[in-house]
Parts: sequence; C-alpha cells; structure tokens
Amino acid sequence: MKKSTKLFTLLAAILFATIISAQNASYTYESVPNDPINTRIYTLDNGLKVYMSVNKETPRIQTFIAVRVGGKNDPSETTGLAHYFEHLMFKGTDKFGTQDYEKEKPLLDEIERLFEVYRNTTGEEARAAIYKQIDSVSYEASKLAIPNEYDKLMSAIGATGTNAYTGFDMTVYTDDIPSNQVENWAKIQAERFQHNVIRGFHTELETVYEEKNMSLTQDGRKVYERMLATLFPHHPYGTQTILGSQEHLKNPSITNIKKYYRTYYVPNNMAICLAGDFDPDEMIRIIDTHFGNMKPNNNLPPLPLTDKEELTKPVSVEVLGLEAANISLGWRFPGTASPEKDLLDIISLIMNNGQAGLIDLNLIQQQKVLSAYGGLYSMSDYCAFIMGANPKQGQTLEEARDLLLSQIDKLKKGDFSEELISASVNNLKLSQMRRIESNSGRANWYVNTFINGLEWKDQVNRLDRLAKITKQDVINFANAYFKNNYAVIYKREGKDPNELKIAKPQITPIAMNRDASSRFLVEIQQSEVKPIEPVFLDFEKDLKQLKAKSDIPVLYKQNVNNGLFNLIYVFDMGNNNDKAIGTAFEYMKYLGTSTKSPEEIKTAFYNLACSFGVYPGSERVYVMLSGLGENMDKALELFEELLADAKVNPEAYANLTADILKKRTDAKLNQGQNFNKLLQYAIWGPDSPDKNILSETELTTMDPAELTAKIKQLNHFQHRILYYGPESDNQFLTTLNQLHRVPSTLAPVPEDNRFKQEPIKENNVYLAKYDAKQIYMAMVANDGTVFDPTIEPIREMYNEYFSGNMNSIVFQEMREARGLAYSSYAYLMPPSKLNRPYVLRAFIATQNDKMDDALKAFHLILNDMPESENAFNLAKDGLITRLRTNRITKENILWAYINAQDLGLETDSRKKLFEQAQYMTLSDVKAFQEKWVKNRTYSYCILGNEEDLDLQQLETYGPVIRLSQEDIFGY
Repeated sequence: MKKSTKLFTLLAAILFATIISAQNASYTYESVPNDPINTRIYTLDNGLKVYMSVNKETPRIQTFIAVRVGGKNDPSETTGLAHYFEHLMFKGTDKFGTQDYEKEKPLLDEIERLFEVYRNTTGEEARAAIYKQIDSVSYEASKLAIPNEYDKLMSAIGATGTNAYTGFDMTVYTDDIPSNQVENWAKIQAERFQHNVIRGFHTELETVYEEKNMSLTQDGRKVYERMLATLFPHHPYGTQTILGSQEHLKNPSITNIKKYYRTYYVPNNMAICLAGDFDPDEMIRIIDTHFGNMKPNNNLPPLPLTDKEELTKPVSVEVLGLEAANISLGWRFPGTASPEKDLLDIISLIMNNGQAGLIDLNLIQQQKVLSAYGGLYSMSDYCAFIMGANPKQGQTLEEARDLLLSQIDKLKKGDFSEELISASVNNLKLSQMRRIESNSGRANWYVNTFINGLEWKDQVNRLDRLAKITKQDVINFANAYFKNNYAVIYKREGKDPNELKIAKPQITPIAMNRDASSRFLVEIQQSEVKPIEPVFLDFEKDLKQLKAKSDIPVLYKQNVNNGLFNLIYVFDMGNNNDKAIGTAFEYMKYLGTSTKSPEEIKTAFYNLACSFGVYPGSERVYVMLSGLGENMDKALELFEELLADAKVNPEAYANLTADILKKRTDAKLNQGQNFNKLLQYAIWGPDSPDKNILSETELTTMDPAELTAKIKQLNHFQHRILYYGPESDNQFLTTLNQLHRVPSTLAPVPEDNRFKQEPIKENNVYLAKYDAKQIYMAMVANDGTVFDPTIEPIREMYNEYFSGNMNSIVFQEMREARGLAYSSYAYLMPPSKLNRPYVLRAFIATQNDKMDDALKAFHLILNDMPESENAFNLAKDGLITRLRTNRITKENILWAYINAQDLGLETDSRKKLFEQAQYMTLSDVKAFQEKWVKNRTYSYCILGNEEDLDLQQLETYGPVIRLSQEDIFGY
C-alpha cells in the first residue's frame, strides 16, 4: 500500500489521473476526470490490481478475477494447458474439496506420477494398463474428495454466473455475488487462488476432450485457427490453439500444470475487476486482508518469440469441413495497446457496422454475396483484421474473395463519406452507454484494460481521440497497411482428414460424497450477514399502462439513467398465421420508399445512432426501434415511412428467393441446425411451426407485391406498444400519436389453432444422420399437462436441485463422475402460454461411443434421483438468496408483465416462489420427481453417424425411426 501525499493534485494535472486518499483508510487509488463510471484503480503492495465501479441499481456485484496468462503461454509440448487448468481451478484446495487432505495427498501424488509415466509410454497395451492404474487410484482418491465444493460455496453465498473462460492472453474467473457477501467471496477466492489442489483429473480431462470434440465440427473455429496460423507463424497465436491438440490432451502433465500455476497465478499478474453495489473503502480493505499476503513473482517469464516474417504476397490455405463453403481474408496488425488500434476501430465500422458500412451497402444491401462481414479481432500482442463471406448459389469462393477485396480498394481510395466517420464515433458513444448500463459491461471493460496493458485514462478519452480522426487519416492508413500482405482461407465442403477418432477410456464413476462438507464450507454457511430484503414487481406501480390513438395499449417505463430508448410494437400473430410474413420482412430489408433508396434509409438510421428491425416468430411479430432518445422522433418517422410506403423491387425479390434457397441448403450442412430441426420434430411431430415455410414453388411464383402489401398491412392489425426511454409519458404519447401510422379502427389478429404439441404416449428413437465425432442427443417427454401455477414453486426447486448449477445432480453425474460430456442438462420446462404443456427435456453432447453410457446414466438419475440433504439445502439457500437480491429493472419490467399475461398471471410469480421455498424439503422435491419425472415416456433424438452407433442397444429404448433431412427440415 502507498501512503497518499499532498502532491496528488499536481499529479492529477500532469498525468490526467488522481491519487486520492480513501477516507478513513491508508489505501491510495487512481481515478480519471470525466470517467462515466467513476473508476477507482488500486494497486496493492504485492502488485495486485483492483478496479472498481460503484453502481447501486441492484444489490449485487459482478466480479471478474483476471490472470494475464492464456493459451499463448502453454508449453509447446502440452498445449491446451491454460484452458485445462481453468477447469482445475474449480476442484478446490487443501481446505475445501477434500474430507481429509493428509490422506488424499499421497493418492494425488501417485496419480501425478502415473500420468508422467503414461505420457511417456507409447505402446497401446502398456498405456491401457497404466490408465487402468490411474483410474483405480483416482477412484480411491475420490472417496476422500468433495466434488464441486467450490460451486457449493458460491451457491451458499447466492452467487450466479459462476464460470471462467480462457483466451490466448487471459484466463478470467467470473461470479456475480450479493452485495452482503463480499467478505465470504474474498475469503473463498483468496483460498482458491493461493492454494489450488489438482484433483478429479482424469474425469475432467474427458470433459475437456469432449469440448475439443465439439470444436472439431465447428468449421468456423477451424477457419479461425488456420487464419491465425497463417498470419502468426512466429507466435503462439498461430503455432498452437487454446484448446490444444488432440494428442496433447490425451497426454497431459500434472507436473507441468503445477509449474504453470506457480509461475503465473501470482498477484502482480492478476486483477480483480468489480462493478456493483459496495463501499469501495470497505471493499479494498477486505481484498487486502485476504489477498495481500499473496507472493508476487518478480521473474515472470517473457514469451519466447521468433523473428516475424512480413507477408509480401497473399498466402492461401484450404480447410475442409461439413458445413457450407465460405471465404476469409486476414491482415496482421500491431496489438491492442498500439497507436494503430484507434484507426483500426474506425476502419472496422467504416467497413461493416450492420447498417451503412461499405460491406453493408455495397455487398449485403446489393445482394452480391449471401452474407459478409469485416472487423477487428483484438489481442494483446497482435490484432487481425478479418473479412469473410458466404457465396451465393453458383458463386465461387474466388469471386466472393474479389468482392471483399473491392471494398478494401474503396477504403484505400476514400470512396466513403466523411460523415461515416462522425456517425461511427456517435454509434460508439451509443455502444459505450449500453455497455456501462450493466455491471458485467463495466467489469469486462476493466478486464480488457488490464489484460492488454492499457491506461485507464486512454480508455476514458478514447472517443475524444476517435473524433479527431479524419478521412485522410483513414485513407493514408489503409494504403500503408492493406496491401497484398493478407491470408486467405478457402473453407470448402468435404471430410476433414485431420480429425482423429480416439476410443473412450474405461472410467470408473468417481464417488460423489454429496453429503460431505469441509470445515471451510461449514464456516461460510454459518457466517452471519445482514439479510437483504427481496423486492418483487408490482405491476400496478412499476410500469404505466397508457392508451394511444386507435385504442392501442401502451406499456410505459421511463428511463431515468441515460438517454437511450427502446420502442417495440408487439403483434400477437406470426408465421403460424401467415407463413409468408417472415419472408415479407426479410424482403423489406432491401426496399426503399417513394423518396428514399434502401441505402439512404440505412445510412440515415446510422447517422441518427438508431436501428430498427422486424422479427417475426411463430406466434408474434416484434417491431423494434432503439437508439439515442434525442433522435427517436426522426427515427420513428423514417421507420413508419418505410412500413407504409415500401416499394416493390422485383430484382431484389428474385435475388432474395435465390438466397433463401441457398441458405436452406447450407443449413442442412450444419450440425446445430440439424439437431434443432430434429428436436422440433420430437416436440411437435411431423407438422411443426418450424416447417411452416414457403415452399420453393411458392417462393419462385410469389408476386413480390403480395409481400409489400403484408408489410403495409401490419400496422392495421391490433397490437401493443412497449416504450422504455427518457421521454415523459405525455411527451411519448404525443410523439407516438403524431407519427404512428394506423387506421382509426384496428383489425383483430387472425386466429391460430393449427399447431399443437401432442402428448408422447410411447417411446420412439428418432435417428437423423450427421457425420461427426460427437453425437447430439435429447430426450423429450410430454404427457399433455398444461400450465398450472400451483406447481411452479416446487418445479423451480426441482430444477434447481437436479440441474441448476455445477453442484446439481446432472452436472455431477454426467460430467464430474463419468466424464461423459462438456455440456448436458435436464429440466422440466414450463410452457410459455396457458394452453401449452410442460415438456421434460434432457440433452447431452458426447463422443459417439459414449452414447449408451449417457443414456443409461440419464435414465438412472431421472428415474432414481439421488437424494442428498446437503445438496438440497445448498440449492435451496442459493435460490432464496438470489431471490432476495435479483432485481427486474428497466425495460425488463415490461417484458415481465408480458410474460405474466401470457400465463394468465397478474402478479410477479417470484413472490410465491420465495414464500414457499422457505418451507420446502427434499421430500417435497422427491415427491415431485416421483409424480412428474419418474418413468416417463420419451421421444429420443439422436443426431449422429449410424455407422458409429450401437443400433441394437438403441432399439432397447424404442423402435428406431430414421428421419431424412427432408423429414426434419420440411424441404
């Protein structure tokens, strides 16, 4: 800690930062004038950085603990280490996560020794024998462990969002905590970061490998990795990946991981980033108390780099994968902290801002490619400017490449308006206002600042710097940097020859010890904190219900925090009523009016820092307008003009039809799209809303004038209006009544009774083909029971206990005990409407040869739910604590009211949940499971390669029904 002095005012003038003495304490901090979030930056004696922003809107605090280390720091012989260690940071210490560390430690040491032998052994039989030893010792060690006790600790204090992520430059640990749990949070985190113990290693290794398996079917990730490899052959950004190689993941080193942890997880390489409801003076005292004794590493190793070779000509690479073909271009630039970054940020928006950039207007608006994008990928050591496109039907990747390069030529020639730069700065101001509305947005800003070694004053003053950039600055920069020094990645359709098929290891499910608790957890549970009283919505007081002209209901909530607005028209009709409505509003994107071209409309909205969209769903159409409140009148007038006066463009419709058909073809190549269609088939049956689309014949024979008529007619139907913005209710109604173009009497919305979720009365296995190393599997049950408000509280508690977090039954059994998956869940899902049924859904993504294990495990826990008083009490306490501190605010109040209306409710349902949860018992949850979950009849959805599956075993669950892509997609 540094003592404050009387020189701080002088330093403020010189350095544009202040060193201020915290009241009643001896801690000093930096701050910057005109900071919109009033940041304090502390540096403890051991080098630990602490960033703080106070926001009293809700009694919660977003916490990020950032470590300046990531995939680029992995040893070359054990890539993926940073990411894998991120997972291991959830396993506990010598104080928690264990029942008896003295007895456990020799077993953990033996596991470490065996893995070193394993990774240096080559013969398959010998490796299998060693792995059998590892599995045996791991099982014995698990008898002494307490899996997921970290998550139990965080549940006990009411945390949400408990997670972590790893990038090339950082590893970041996230929790959102109640504001009365700061002391407990700091105690837990300090223990975790200072005394990590690696346990549960081999099952977690399988989880990480399943995450790697998922990435192997994501062509976008493969393209990204090859792009970096081409741009950065001299740097770990290009020579290794964050997830690591398959070979390295199957040959890990606990010894290397421990060395990595001791080297990098040190206070002078870490930052605690906080935003929310707290006293900063008290916060820094608590953090210093718990983290102040951490020992720094004053010899942090530099990143070993070879000399970079400049690209002097385009370098082309091909990537094969099952998804649709696409093209990507990339240029290498200096890192995030470089002076070049400001110009790159502006250039990114000039090229592609979603409305009026060069790519937006010249390629997307003019329908020259199926889709396209461009922008900056920012990293600490280097940045990459990336452009990409999906080709139209019959268009080659080379033709799409040349179209992208033509936009770079326009940039270099200055073929854009000066106004586009000022509009981009204005839109960045809008983005910043949105970012700092949330605690997570503020804290993430700090993470970015710390990881990239940026000065906070430069972050605060960034928009002022960008506003000084001129068109000539952009032209000069573009000509200096955008040359033939780019990488081009041709992603073509085909089988990737680099994928390795690795058989599953034989893993004995580890002991869960659910009712065991460490002394550390008990102390946290028994600590006394002043309770925070819950606040539930009162729909009579928390929003206003107004009437606009034509008797239109208006839900109004004033924004008293900033100058942003959201305006939504809600029509209770959608594609179920008219399957052409989605196509109509897709068509509208390419239309102008009698007085304005579509390009002029998009540019006008961007200049106003406003945006619009029409989003047709199955049952509703949402018309949304948002942006700077000072420009709402002009934006609304422009939008209403487009709705009322959209002009037919036959050429645009012909292009749109071809593009829709191409996108449908491309969708069949995507694993996620195939699985979603299969899941909808199981939920709805052969006649589903998802398949209610215009056929190819209907599309090609449609008169586009029919679609413009639908656009113009939309405002003639009954609808509701939601407004959240700075205008008073009278001001808003005056504006709305003046600009909203509606007839005096609105037509009722057409009825929709076609689609029904029929009860599932017998077991069936729906099998759809997709050739990947990992299957997607779901179980769907529906007995026809519709919404019942009386069961909602106990349903919520069951879901919390069974699948709510890392301490839940599903997570522990499917991931922790058996290593079957990276992602799995099981919930009894509530209906969204009164006449809809409850649906029980379970999901897992797992290696093909683990399918039978996954199905057996799911049936075991669904039908014979494991019971643990300890786990239940943690789930219950966590749920109650969150209900005490969670707040529904801003425009979310309006949506909460809409959702309540859909279910026939007049009050905030959380209030009843809170009242009843106090008295719920594990017996209540068990009784609910017996009645609602046990021995259900299922439709099983399996997306995978039939040749890799045990069909005989599948048939034991029900008759196997093979579905074609036409069956599930509807075309």
